[in-house]
Amino acid sequence: MRLGLGLVVALVIGAFAAHWLVEERGYVLIDYRGYLVEMSIPGLILVLIALYAAVRVVAALLRAPRNVGESLGERRRRRSAAELTKGLMLLADGDWAKGERLLTRSARGSEAPLVHYLLAARAAQQQGALERRDDWLRIAREALPAAETTVLVTQAELELESGEHARALGTAKRVLEASPNHPVALAVAARASKAAGRAAELTALLPRLPRARLAADELESFAAEAFGAELSDPELTSDALERRWNDLPRELRRRPRLIALRALALDRLGRGHDAERVLRAALKRTWDKPLVDAYGRVRAPDGAKQLAQAEAWLETRPDDPALLVAAARLCIANELWGKARSYLESSIAIEPAPEAYALYGTLLDRLGENEQAALAFRSGLALADAGKASVPALEPPSG
Repeated sequence: MRLGLGLVVALVIGAFAAHWLVEERGYVLIDYRGYLVEMSIPGLILVLIALYAAVRVVAALLRAPRNVGESLGERRRRRSAAELTKGLMLLADGDWAKGERLLTRSARGSEAPLVHYLLAARAAQQQGALERRDDWLRIAREALPAAETTVLVTQAELELESGEHARALGTAKRVLEASPNHPVALAVAARASKAAGRAAELTALLPRLPRARLAADELESFAAEAFGAELSDPELTSDALERRWNDLPRELRRRPRLIALRALALDRLGRGHDAERVLRAALKRTWDKPLVDAYGRVRAPDGAKQLAQAEAWLETRPDDPALLVAAARLCIANELWGKARSYLESSIAIEPAPEAYALYGTLLDRLGENEQAALAFRSGLALADAGKASVPALEPPSG
């Protein structure tokens, strides 16, 4: 519609112009440095049109190489994007070799060659070709030096997955030197430290662990292992304990397992009253098995009062197997053998556990029931080895 209207307007203007030019052709004289050029107005218009057309042609010829290059580049990019998609599909299907070849072949024409090389490195690792994996990672760093952190993080993750724990830890440390709080590097470093059995490395990460991208349970497990290793120091003092506790991030100081470890350390240092108080306050906030277990292990100066507290909890939680074991421990500490036996048998009946069987066996041995004690120990060992589904609870001895 708009094109048709434009043609009509152009025809009307052209008709009027032609009529005017026929009626009065006009005359143009150009004098430039002694050169004279004479022509009519229609002739001047034709010359100007020809010059304009010539300029457009020359400009088009000059742009042609660039336009052709852009066209070819766009074609390569579209093909590379298609091959990236196909490569991802092959990797998803587990065709690692073909996917690796396709991804690396199309990397040069891609706008994101880094993605190609990182995926190719993962595909190579899946084939057990660790040297080729490292080659692709090196090429990725060379292709995009600004993305070195991304490449190193990927390298650390791959090394961790392949069981190269020491190498993964070293690579993660390189990232942390430049970015001390990098969440993925912190997570890899923590996992690698634990897998390699490097408690000191894990301990050094403790202040920054909450910034790592770890699930809550995994974070608590790592922190408990590192903090527990610190507290196992035979030369630990009360001042050192409090200093190490206060150095922990606030988030970790609220974790039940770490509170339990602190309480057990306080008890070992002869501060049973403080240990009991810490656990009792924590259990009021959060009822958690590590806290309950620790409550049965610490020894407050007033053992009878501590047992009374545990039995008060049992009134509202009579079927809590961990609390029953904790109460049994406190009964044993107070030499209440019959009550301890009753609590242990109730706990085993509710939820058979190796720890409960071991404590039950120790109690029966103390009571002189050697055969039943041996059976309890065997049941606990079998349960720990094969799982509770295959081992029935020990029946209380008759008579």
